[in-house]
Amino acid sequence: MEHETQFPVRTVKQAYVVEDAMIETIVHTFYDRVRVHSTLGPVFNSAISNWEPHLATMVNFWSSVMNTSGRYKGQPMPKHMALKGVTPAHFTAWLSLFEETVTELCSPQIAARFIEKSQMIAKSFQLGMFGLPGLPKTNFQAADE
Repeated sequence: MEHETQFPVRTVKQAYVVEDAMIETIVHTFYDRVRVHSTLGPVFNSAISNWEPHLATMVNFWSSVMNTSGRYKGQPMPKHMALKGVTPAHFTAWLSLFEETVTELCSPQIAARFIEKSQMIAKSFQLGMFGLPGLPKTNFQAADE
């Protein structure tokens, strides 16, 4: 007797590989805008004295996020936790400027992926930095501190 096995069929989102040159363009364009932004510029410019290593790190970060390249090996939360004066309003400004940049530079499908990923990252950072409303803030310490 022959037995048929039914496997569930599921829909998988179409994967789009983002070329390294596009990621580099996005990162450099975005951070050029951040540096002169009235809200974001003071925070970033006081925290980053040498932009080239930061930009290279951000290219690796977004390559890992968008293409699962594994090029980024850092731990961004402790560095962001150490920033002074950052508020949820900074995240709103960051997301707005990032969305504007990727919408301008990318196809709608790629821009939508960048926006989705950036919103998830921002939410995670905000939870780590500010906690949930109504709950006490957790103070994370960097592993190397």
